[in-house]
Amino acid sequence: MTSPNPDWKPGQKIEAPGGDLISFSPAEKDVASIYKFLIGSVVPRPIAFVSTISKDGVSNLAPFSFFNALSSNPPCVMISISARPGGEYKDTLRNIEETKEFVVNSANRWLLEPLVHCAAEYPYGVSEFEKAGLTAIASEKVKPQRVKESAVQLECELYQTVKIGDGSPGSSTLVIGKIVMFHVLDRIYQDGKINLEELKPIARLGGVNYCSVGEIFGIPIPKV
Repeated sequence: MTSPNPDWKPGQKIEAPGGDLISFSPAEKDVASIYKFLIGSVVPRPIAFVSTISKDGVSNLAPFSFFNALSSNPPCVMISISARPGGEYKDTLRNIEETKEFVVNSANRWLLEPLVHCAAEYPYGVSEFEKAGLTAIASEKVKPQRVKESAVQLECELYQTVKIGDGSPGSSTLVIGKIVMFHVLDRIYQDGKINLEELKPIARLGGVNYCSVGEIFGIPIPKV
């Protein structure tokens, strides 16, 4: 599909929607307000459906929308895991720090309901695979299992963690994983490229809202 403004020329002014800017410092807002602003304005966010395993062998599965790719050499992805009230680790982070491994499974449209169900606060040691009715399959190079129903599965070894904040609400731990094995459905991976229409990714918005890919615009980067 062509761009939204196909007649635009370099240097031509673009008219933005009217209205006055509202400016504020983070110091003027509480943590909850800042969080709501961020998740409402940094959109859409891709979702990592992360599977881990405890040192006792119990699987865990949870979605994270502070997620993205970082590099291709080495291939790395990141997830940001917020602290619970009181600074307690979420199960995913606890497992990753104990085992140094995790799997990022893709969030596809057909997985939305069980994925959201896995965001519930189950007690530590409960397997969300079983609660959500998803199929756990063995990984090839890491111990955490993969979600069979996900179209893409990235086996990861822990590359680095970075603590952000002091552990109070709103703080987080940035987890960087080095991908050691890729898995993708053959109908989605064609001629070395991902078929987006078959992948059907879902993304996170603010509040309890999600979205899927709508219009797609193809605009090449110009040579100057």
